[in-house]
Amino acid sequence: MRLRNRRDRRVAAALALGIALAVAAPLTAGASQPGRSPAAADPEAVGQYEIRSKSAPSERSAIAATGVSIDEVKPDKLVVSADRSQARELRTLGHELKPLPAPSREPSASAAKVFDFPSADAGYHNYAEATAEIDRLVAAHSAIMHKQVIGKSYEGRDIVAVKVSDNPASDEDEPEVLLTHHQHAREHLTVEMALYLLREFGDDYGKDSRITQAVAGREIWILPDLNPDGGEYDIATGSYRMWRKNTQPNRGSSHRGTDMNRNWDYRWGCCNGSSTSPRDDTYRGAAPESAPEVKVVADFVRGRVVDGKQQITAGIDFHTYSELVLWPYGFTTGDTAPGMTRDDRDAFAAVGRKMAASNGYKPMQSSDLYVTDGSIDDWLWGDQKVFGYTFEMYPSSNRDGGFYPPDEVIERETSRNRDAVLQLIESADCMYRSIGKEQQYCAD
Repeated sequence: MRLRNRRDRRVAAALALGIALAVAAPLTAGASQPGRSPAAADPEAVGQYEIRSKSAPSERSAIAATGVSIDEVKPDKLVVSADRSQARELRTLGHELKPLPAPSREPSASAAKVFDFPSADAGYHNYAEATAEIDRLVAAHSAIMHKQVIGKSYEGRDIVAVKVSDNPASDEDEPEVLLTHHQHAREHLTVEMALYLLREFGDDYGKDSRITQAVAGREIWILPDLNPDGGEYDIATGSYRMWRKNTQPNRGSSHRGTDMNRNWDYRWGCCNGSSTSPRDDTYRGAAPESAPEVKVVADFVRGRVVDGKQQITAGIDFHTYSELVLWPYGFTTGDTAPGMTRDDRDAFAAVGRKMAASNGYKPMQSSDLYVTDGSIDDWLWGDQKVFGYTFEMYPSSNRDGGFYPPDEVIERETSRNRDAVLQLIESADCMYRSIGKEQQYCAD
């Protein structure tokens, strides 16, 4: 019934969407063609390539320094997203690249599918559908949910936070947990993760003891979509474009977009873990928090400081793909660094490994993959002392859909994280309990 209603709404919106497409300004990444690497058709379009390599983190960091995004790391190979120029640079550096097929979902012939997912993936929610579903859930569970608009994207779309608590209109003295989704445009499964969590909290409150206790004892902030502009651009043709960044223009360049997860204001641009070129997928922006969406969320987090104390104690930033649980730091390969003691690191690792044991992901420090700088997890800990994790969701491999897994897996792969999310919520009052040091760090 839900899918039928959604199709009806799409047909009703077809004319407006068609007009919007006609006037939309093209960006620099071209639309994907089924069965072909986009970069093979358009020198500025992004395609995926396989690099056969038993690489070490230092070699992967060198590859990332060319401006490509590393999408998958396996013992004997890497998968990267690159345009033709970047692929040529990697070959010059001695890497052998195998082009991978572009996402294979065929666009619909119907104008109603413009600015929407391919018909085969109708189970995914575009921005309008996700907004309607959030509003429906908040209205149905108003006793424990409150939605607020915390700011606007570059193109003027709402960035919202939904507070889940047994007293959502009150600011109680309870640990707060931050759950963020969809920094990278092509990672649409993360929006479905947010909608799943809202449904679980709403439907199971008062019925499931863990959910009830989590809502009663914590203030949970769910931010379903940090990059609505990029997400809409990625599906603007009714097919997939492999877009990663937001869509803001870059002064002096025809290339739009900033990689939001390289734009946070902690060790920004410090360590060769992001790009200075607006062309690149990992472009870090002109300055820290130059991406308006990053500034909105950072201001929101800073606004949770009450009487000099940050109320948010832990969080998860959801991404795809690779099935990983990651913790900071990303800017350094050292387990400890200024601002990260051995006990801090051990608590991060203990909780991270326990969550990974639940959802079947692989746990590791972020820089064990490759060096990044300006990431949300590094900022949350380094600037705000929030235990921030990244979950790289399903699949583990490009072979199972990469950034575009079929909609049939949505329920299975979102519910897979239920226990892990609840573990973090339950640990949020004292993360050091995981290493037996609650008396040292958490005693009143």
